[in-house]
Amino acid sequence: MTASPEPSDIIATGPASRQLTLSAATRDRLRRAMPESTRRAYTGDLRRFLTWCAGRRLLTTSPPAGEVDELAAGLHTLLTNGPDIHLVVTEYVNTLADAGRAPASIERALAAIAAAHRAAGAGALPTEGPRAVLRAYRRDRATSGTGVRVRKATPVTISALRAMVSVLDRSTPGGVRDTALLVLGFAMGARRSELAALDIADLAFTPDGLEVTVRTAKTDRDSIGRTAALPWGTHPHTCPVRTAQAWLSTLAEHGRISGPLLVRIDRHGRLGRVPTGRGSADGRLTGQAVALIVARTASAADLDPRAAWSGHSLRRGFATETYRAGADPLRIARAGGWKDGFTTLYGYIEDINRWQANPLTGVGL
Repeated sequence: MTASPEPSDIIATGPASRQLTLSAATRDRLRRAMPESTRRAYTGDLRRFLTWCAGRRLLTTSPPAGEVDELAAGLHTLLTNGPDIHLVVTEYVNTLADAGRAPASIERALAAIAAAHRAAGAGALPTEGPRAVLRAYRRDRATSGTGVRVRKATPVTISALRAMVSVLDRSTPGGVRDTALLVLGFAMGARRSELAALDIADLAFTPDGLEVTVRTAKTDRDSIGRTAALPWGTHPHTCPVRTAQAWLSTLAEHGRISGPLLVRIDRHGRLGRVPTGRGSADGRLTGQAVALIVARTASAADLDPRAAWSGHSLRRGFATETYRAGADPLRIARAGGWKDGFTTLYGYIEDINRWQANPLTGVGL
């Protein structure tokens, strides 16, 4: 017997008797429309939700294997045969709150369930109850003194950047690569995923400096792309143009003139993925690897060990240091690819203005 297509594989084409099963190519593009990191996170969140449902006998079978698309089939079963999904999700959010999960993690779980709800053909997920529970949970955490401070990435300032590159051994491929990674990441205001996605072909040198093409980004859902213009720097080891040129020369010496810009380097100095290694076949660094390099170098430079050094530290450092130097917030947002409205960017700016533009300054206290 031929298996019937899943809800996410069907689109209506007129009368109920006429339905079309999506082709494999169409399904692949639909799958890749969601960023890979988001897909991984949603898959885990949705699997945990369906496992919780199965444990309470809201599902007659175990959650299906696979990613979000396949797991949506399990949600479809719940929608068809189970109780009110709004009540189920409300109770699940309360369970996560009782377990002490961070509000941001609960928000993401709710987003994953909502995405699967749409994929199952059920439209928008009612979230009034779940969000009311989450608001009460946030209030409880605030009044009890837990979860009040949000741990933000520590910005890499210019002085911190100089300290970090000063501890790198630029006589080795790893030191040259990590210098370029840190400097380009800061100068572009790049997300770690954007850095990891760069190819050699994305770099173009001009008399004025370096142009870097960012082909897609977290908030660039239509992959319009942007070009980051990086002028020559005054310090050789933190100059975006010189550090990029040095790394491209190292790549060329190893026979790499195309492909990913930032690649793995093993302990023997070999670039890319070796036959026995793991990771992508082209040896491209992952976003997680970028974050590890930032944290590792900050530690080697004896920067504050209590600070939250991460891949996002470069992007936040770009925002705070350029604003502190007098750059217009709109120009900062466009250069760094912040979304229109750039609420996150204004959050970084507010951290500076809290002291730089403090209304109490000069009142005579």
